[in-house]
Amino acid sequence: MAVPGTVGHMKRVEPLSGFPEWLPEQRLVELAVLDAIRRQFELHGFVPIETPAVERLDNLLHHGETDKELYVVRRLHARSEEPEPALGLHYDLTVPLARYVLQHRGDLAFPFKRYQIQKSWRGERPQDGRYREFYQADIDVVGDGTLSLAFDSEIARIIHEVLAALPLPPVRLAINNRKLCEGFYQAIGIEDVQAVLRIVDKLDRVGEREVRQALLSEAGLSEPQADGCLQLARIHTPDTSFAQQVRDLGAESDLIQEGIDELASVLSSLSDLPTGSVWADLRVARGLDYYTGTVYETSMAGHESLGSICSGGRYDNLATGANRTFPGVGVSIGVSRVIGRLLGRGELRASRRTPTCVLVALSSEQLRGQAQQVAKRLRERGIPCEVFHEPVKFGNQIRYAARTGIPYVWFLEGEQSGSQEVRDIRSGEQRPADAATWSPRDNDLVVRVERPAASA
Repeated sequence: MAVPGTVGHMKRVEPLSGFPEWLPEQRLVELAVLDAIRRQFELHGFVPIETPAVERLDNLLHHGETDKELYVVRRLHARSEEPEPALGLHYDLTVPLARYVLQHRGDLAFPFKRYQIQKSWRGERPQDGRYREFYQADIDVVGDGTLSLAFDSEIARIIHEVLAALPLPPVRLAINNRKLCEGFYQAIGIEDVQAVLRIVDKLDRVGEREVRQALLSEAGLSEPQADGCLQLARIHTPDTSFAQQVRDLGAESDLIQEGIDELASVLSSLSDLPTGSVWADLRVARGLDYYTGTVYETSMAGHESLGSICSGGRYDNLATGANRTFPGVGVSIGVSRVIGRLLGRGELRASRRTPTCVLVALSSEQLRGQAQQVAKRLRERGIPCEVFHEPVKFGNQIRYAARTGIPYVWFLEGEQSGSQEVRDIRSGEQRPADAATWSPRDNDLVVRVERPAASA
């Protein structure tokens, strides 16, 4: 009987909207994806950091996405006379990075290549692929004073390699340059460039008709100006031929040319990647006002309605302090966004429901110590193992292994020779085995993430 006041007396047991909570086999998929991302980041020389879940509210409101609903944090029994800073849960990992760089600038080696895999929180309306609590996996390169354009290309290459290493449908990387867009808008007489960028950024979600109407009614553009913005946004090429298409529109300025040169340089350096995996796409606007150059977005084949699953860009004013400026370039992978969509549609699954590879069967309490020793030897050799909790009929223990997906059952007393034996419960094959030398098949050692054949 539950004691009043404990969880046993919860009046409501229902999920919180926008806060994903996975079953164990789904969590295994998520962990495997996070581990694969981490390994790829480290292969490229990025170092890990972690920052608090909360930041000062004034820092969160000072950067970029102030239109997002923030979760404010306070102590339940805080007294009004106690001086405490106003805190909020971070809505992305870029604002914490800016604060981190300023705070630790004397201890960091620049260019600083960091990765950060943590949860973030936004109070927006939950929908398919959008959560209020979600994992992000970020990489950024931060310079001291200057930052080579070569890093814009490196980030793009890493995006391709990381996403290609994951069990995902094919992913296309789209790249643009904010200087090109801003220069074009200015050249055709647009004054509120940021407003236009935010509207154009909605093209994939609402389409040309609604964007054109918003450019006219909200941004106050003339019809020729609105048409020019859409003509620019329609340009997308798998190579540097975008440059001539921009020139053909007739607008010219030094800023346009600078944007063309930078985008062409990035595209050229990625020419060895598989055809069609990287595109110059001039509809990629990235509405946030802190982007100053290269911008990236990605789309997943068959899931274009989900929007970008990995986005980012260059920001030449990430942080400023003590007469020093720290430019950066980076991207964020929406891990929960991807996992939630693919799990929900049955396009991603764990190879089994448990990490356990071997179940040591227990025939009597007198053999429990021996069973624990077998399990210990297997674990010492990196083989995930557990001992059944009670000595019941072997049939019941085998059924437990089958229900949880454990591929092997270990018997301390073999049916024929009296030696220890292990059974592959899928094939029924049973052979003598020694815990000091036996190994499972390679595909059985750890849980794998699989894409069902129908969605591969």
